[in-house]
Amino acid sequence: MSGAATGERSALITLAHVLEPGDERWGELVASWGAQQVLDRIQRGQTGHAHEEGVRARLAHVRSRAEDRWDPEQDAARVGARIITSHDREWPSQLSALGRTTPLALWLLGAADLRLLALRSVAIVGARACTAYGEEVSRTWAADLAGEAWTIVSGAAFGIDAAAHRGALAAGGTTIAVLAGGVDVPYPRAHAPLIDAIADSGVVVSESPPGEQVRRHRFLSRNRLIAALGRATVVVEAAVRSGAAATAGDARSLSRPVLAVPGPVTSPASFGCHRMIQEGEALLASHVDDVRQALDLTAASSSSAVQERRTGRDALPAREREVLDAMPARRSMSLDALVVASGRSPGDVLAAAGVLVAEGWLVLEADGWRLVRR
Repeated sequence: MSGAATGERSALITLAHVLEPGDERWGELVASWGAQQVLDRIQRGQTGHAHEEGVRARLAHVRSRAEDRWDPEQDAARVGARIITSHDREWPSQLSALGRTTPLALWLLGAADLRLLALRSVAIVGARACTAYGEEVSRTWAADLAGEAWTIVSGAAFGIDAAAHRGALAAGGTTIAVLAGGVDVPYPRAHAPLIDAIADSGVVVSESPPGEQVRRHRFLSRNRLIAALGRATVVVEAAVRSGAAATAGDARSLSRPVLAVPGPVTSPASFGCHRMIQEGEALLASHVDDVRQALDLTAASSSSAVQERRTGRDALPAREREVLDAMPARRSMSLDALVVASGRSPGDVLAAAGVLVAEGWLVLEADGWRLVRR
């Protein structure tokens, strides 16, 4: 890295200590002048920003905490974290889509490479006060996607967020937690073990320096990071006005796919999802295959898994469909057992099973037939 680039990187990190995340006006100044010049002008009182005086006071306070020389890299290392900026190779390229609200710097906790994890990533967000239904959807879909090497991005909050993280971890996958405070300030505190587990295999991310406590307005600013790090955003449950709905709005502004999971019409936890679907702000996601389609997992196939699930089974002849419907989800079934379950004759079952094996619905094993996971 050249001397100029090193200086610019250092200035970005300094500004990240004193500017509020997601401030468009400061972002515009950094884009126009560069971080080093913005820093110099702050110290001279020449930026013209309404909050310049407060920022200058913050800068003096941050630098006064060091007895000798202020070293933010060393401060991060003390809590096991590292700092990255757009000058580092680990910086995820999709963050540039945030434009004037692109983070100045990020603090990371965890050995995994954030850029690599974000290449195949999907955000799953939703209500803190979720229902058992929403928690189950979030956990199982996250596990399914993580099992296919998709990284799950969420905010480590109670409810849907935590279920998504836990589903990914249970599947042996990776997950990214974006915090509203410093990476060494677990929030909520009850999720400290969960956040530690995320750091063990994935990455914990914050655009606030270590030691920074959670502030209400930083939840909204961190939502844009969740949306930007995910190739698509899935909202499992959400009130009409909620952080999850805000994250969906951020994803739409980035032209990223947004999917919403429908729920009972009597559940307030699903009102936000229903409104987004009704107003065309989100695609309806009734199965994890809908998410796969949005992520374009089916490019290698002439027909999508979602279309196959919706029309392929229904298009089968009655004999094959009845035998297929009689198959259990997770174990094989012998000829005799399948005759009983389907109500079809042994000849019909054998013929139907042969067709289903040839078309990829079943596989023949030593103890009978088993469903192919589609």
